[in-house]
Amino acid sequence: MIKQHIFIGFLTGIASNIGGVFLYILIFSTMGIDETLDDAITNGYIGKIIALGAILNFLPFFLFLRKKEIYRARGVLFASIIAAIAIFVSKIL
Repeated sequence: MIKQHIFIGFLTGIASNIGGVFLYILIFSTMGIDETLDDAITNGYIGKIIALGAILNFLPFFLFLRKKEIYRARGVLFASIIAAIAIFVSKIL
């Protein structure tokens, strides 16, 4: 049961991060989503876009904490850690 709550929080965190990336691209980029992501990978700033998308993880994290759903909040935190590892790997490569 606990693992299920952590997994739901993890999926929520990943979805929130992806939504944040798309929201950032739609608001601030003059290019389309595909072109922006291709340009970000080519020019090496994909990590910055992922980090800006991860800001949206604050919403479900604090919502889960407010509702006393600690294990789901842990899942969101785990998704944020995975995003940080992805940013680190993108900086190394």
